[in-house]
Amino acid sequence: MIISIAVVIFAYLAGSVASAILICKLFGLSDPRAGGSGNPGATNVLRLHGKKAAILTLAGDVLKGVVPVLLAKFIGSSELIIALCGLAAFFGHLFPIFFKFKGGKGVATLIGVLFATHWMLGLAYVTTWGVSALLFRYSSLSALIAAILTPVYSWLILQDIGFTVSHVTMVTILIWRHRSNIKNLIAGTETRIGNKKKT
Repeated sequence: MIISIAVVIFAYLAGSVASAILICKLFGLSDPRAGGSGNPGATNVLRLHGKKAAILTLAGDVLKGVVPVLLAKFIGSSELIIALCGLAAFFGHLFPIFFKFKGGKGVATLIGVLFATHWMLGLAYVTTWGVSALLFRYSSLSALIAAILTPVYSWLILQDIGFTVSHVTMVTILIWRHRSNIKNLIAGTETRIGNKKKT
């Protein structure tokens, strides 16, 4: 029981490490929370500081989801604990204890959790995002479409109620975190992939 609690706490703390902020500090770049959308995530880092910093941020955010879940698997945790680790890492990214509980939107960390849980889940999300991006040219819309379908993929692949509930929870919060993007999509002001942000 103590080990299970400890690994879930570790997952939250790992998720709380804000890759965007740390990468920008490391390279002497401005804080991503102070420019663009104000979101400490890879998309905003790309907008503000270019591809190199954005790729490193993306990798860090994905790993925050991968490492805790794989650790839980490695030590032989139950499926419930593995699911809770993924959920804790995701919550850590959104509400990081090290950064006044103000984090990103969770897409990259969700992808990391899905790949670590089952490679087919991660592949299903990324493929859905890619197809949606090609069709609609909106990163946020593609992320939302892939997220909405994630619980379906989860049940079809894993058929485990614990994982499904965990994924439904993450998707629900992810959609809530994208509410400004949803408003922009409805208003027609959301930035398309490859276009500069509208003024």
